[in-house]
Amino acid sequence: MGDKTANLKQAIEKMRARGIHVLKESSVIATKPWGRVEQDSFANQVLEVETWLPAPILLEILLDIEAEMGRVREVHWGPRLIDLDLLFVEDQVIYTDDLILPHPYIAERLFVLESLQEIAPHFIHPVLGRPVRHLYRQLEKENGQGF
Repeated sequence: MGDKTANLKQAIEKMRARGIHVLKESSVIATKPWGRVEQDSFANQVLEVETWLPAPILLEILLDIEAEMGRVREVHWGPRLIDLDLLFVEDQVIYTDDLILPHPYIAERLFVLESLQEIAPHFIHPVLGRPVRHLYRQLEKENGQGF
């Protein structure tokens, strides 16, 4: 919602202000919304960051940034000002009530894989055991967009 690119930039600045070092930024891409709710297109971006924070604390910080920016969780996958997800934390596999790593929908979301393969094509998904670029190409073919 709102100025999507400005929202992404603001979120990145808030991460930096909390000591999260941004190593790489993918391009910002506009995509159709994902989920079952009618809404405007999304602006998506993936970051590679460096931090000493454990994954659960990093997730808390991301949720705090969302709240600071005015995110309200009213409808699951509904319109939102910002949505900050943890996709991977190195090769950690975590299953708790509050956090699942790697993010459970990575291999189903072309927009995530497109941005991920831009900045980390050789990263191996720790559960699926395949590089991001292979997951991207496979999903692209399945969606009729690939070679």
